[in-house]
Amino acid sequence: MTLGQLSAFVLVARLGSVTDAARALGVSEPAVSQALAALRQQHGDKLIVRTAAGMTLTAGGKRLLPIASRMVALGADAEAAVRRANGVAEPLRVAVTSTIAEFVASPLLEAFGKRTGGVEVSSGLAKVGEMPVLVANRLADAALGPRLDDPELDSVPVFRCALVVVGSPRRPPSGNPAGWQWRVDPSGTDADSAAARLLRGLGVPDANIEVFTNQTAAWAATASGGGASIAIEHLVAPQLRRHELAVVPTPLTPMPLCWHVTTPARERCSVAAASLRHFLGTPGAMQVMRSPGSGVPPSRFRPPVFVTIWS
Repeated sequence: MTLGQLSAFVLVARLGSVTDAARALGVSEPAVSQALAALRQQHGDKLIVRTAAGMTLTAGGKRLLPIASRMVALGADAEAAVRRANGVAEPLRVAVTSTIAEFVASPLLEAFGKRTGGVEVSSGLAKVGEMPVLVANRLADAALGPRLDDPELDSVPVFRCALVVVGSPRRPPSGNPAGWQWRVDPSGTDADSAAARLLRGLGVPDANIEVFTNQTAAWAATASGGGASIAIEHLVAPQLRRHELAVVPTPLTPMPLCWHVTTPARERCSVAAASLRHFLGTPGAMQVMRSPGSGVPPSRFRPPVFVTIWS
């Protein structure tokens, strides 16, 4: 029984899907399935089974889950302790939403790394629903995105902004927003994201939603092809100033948003995560979040979690 196998089990149990667990771990689905198979064979118990209602824990799986969660968290603590003893930089793994990954994460965490030193920072994409599971089980040290409601976590507001709808100034959409052609980044398919809530609130059917690899690509398609896209107002400001895009009013926008940094509760929070939480309240961090520059495409990010399934 390895920590990697336990991590795979915890994520499948918490997220309810081998696919979601594999994405969060940054490995293939067969790797997760093999890890579960090895754990099942060792314990002589299926632990988790697929039913019509989704993934369901067996009686043995229910008893194993809280123990496995603690073991995975202790594994992260052990890794950090040994690294500190050997003078090796403490790891800081930050799970971020797709928009933050594209525009903010790279310059923000680079600024944090320069300020603190002694911390090895990495970031990667996660769906909103995955974030509390990753952070609570110490598979990520922190998350940057919406507020996460979990009694085991501290979610602190760090930056207020607004969600708007944009379209081509030459061919602005008109009429009922539900009938527009919408071009969105992957956040539009994340049911818990602000973008998805906006689309649901406007009554937009799936047939009218086209998903692009990132938000910049969705904006470019909207600027040249019409329709509508979703944007954080201050991040799309350069395109608005160049008149490539224009804000389009809808009944639900502008929609106020607030980015939060979420870490384990203070007694379980790593030193590096606590330092990040403090840094995000400084004027320097605020300036980067307000004017991050062009950002980095999500394709250049490493996965938010680094777990070896076999050890």
